[in-house]
Amino acid sequence: MAFATCFFNPTPTTNTPSPAFSAYKLVHIRPLHLQLRITTTTTTLFHHRHTQSPFLLFSTTGGGGGNSNNNNSGGGGGGGDGNDNAEERNRKEAKMVLAESRRALESLPKDLAAAIQGGKIPGAVVTRFLELDKSGFLIKWLLQFGGFKERLLADDLFLAKVGMECGVGIFTKTAAEYERRRENFFKELEIVFADVVMAIIADFMLVYLPAPTVSLRPPLGVSAGAFAKFFHSCPDNAFQVALSGTSYSFLQRIGAIVQNGTKLFAVGTTSSLVGTAVTNALINARKALDKSSAVEAENVPILSTSVAYGAYMAVSSNLRYQVLAGVIEQRILEPLLHQHKLILSAICFAVRTGNTYLGSLLWVDYARLIGIQKAHEENTALA
Repeated sequence: MAFATCFFNPTPTTNTPSPAFSAYKLVHIRPLHLQLRITTTTTTLFHHRHTQSPFLLFSTTGGGGGNSNNNNSGGGGGGGDGNDNAEERNRKEAKMVLAESRRALESLPKDLAAAIQGGKIPGAVVTRFLELDKSGFLIKWLLQFGGFKERLLADDLFLAKVGMECGVGIFTKTAAEYERRRENFFKELEIVFADVVMAIIADFMLVYLPAPTVSLRPPLGVSAGAFAKFFHSCPDNAFQVALSGTSYSFLQRIGAIVQNGTKLFAVGTTSSLVGTAVTNALINARKALDKSSAVEAENVPILSTSVAYGAYMAVSSNLRYQVLAGVIEQRILEPLLHQHKLILSAICFAVRTGNTYLGSLLWVDYARLIGIQKAHEENTALA
């Protein structure tokens, strides 16, 4: 059931306007003194929603067609009126938040301003951006990059998760290698080193690429091809919850898996090329210094190892991290623990540590299964 709800968005049964939208209508039919009171109350509601739960920034309702507001293709027809209403509601909410904060639309980044004008994001997302914009130098610097901005707006723990993944990566990868190799760990140290280097280079991308986002991408031009338009319309995480007024079709969510798989194949292959090249250089240096190690250590096959690792990341890592970020964290943990950030961070740390360790075990078994790595006893017997 959990996976079913990730791919299908329920259609709303009523069109009852939100309190924010109702309040906005009252603003235009009441005297000035009432207008000021209601505007403040409505904007306070946005702040309350934001502090209550980041999960409330999103909605699984968004029209029946499966088209997101920034989509160029994908999804079927229908649901147009619902999306139009949601866009208008989002636009009014966002502008009211800006008015309360005394920020002009022109003072925002161009992509965010365009998203507000297009009704693609609700007021709560604007509230989050304004809060992030008041943060330290690192956050403000990262907000200049579209990819980081989209991920920070969707998940206020994104940077913490990057730190968790990269911080525990080296320890869990090494521990998993030792668990599989035991007494051969030091005899196969060069292979272990290659695995750890590959993992650390890839760890950041494994958090970055499958992370849920608030899409601020502008639509593609009319000259773009059908495939480009389709993949442009896909979410970054196949299981992520859609923003209010936005929905994704089943095909678009499948497209997210394919698109991320392609990117992770490139990342895995490249990181493996770097890791195995460094390892082979160390092996050759060891042979030059210690002639007795020539039989003990063999060069790691660069091309086959790199392609195999890219395929492993495209399939195993891709699926595990998409489920982790889109289902376990966004759909299960965050709604339950949104008021307890410390506990949420600790559980995310534990889950990600376990996932990283499992990935290391699976990689060692996979590499030996396809023959790109062999146990030391097998190498000795063949020598």
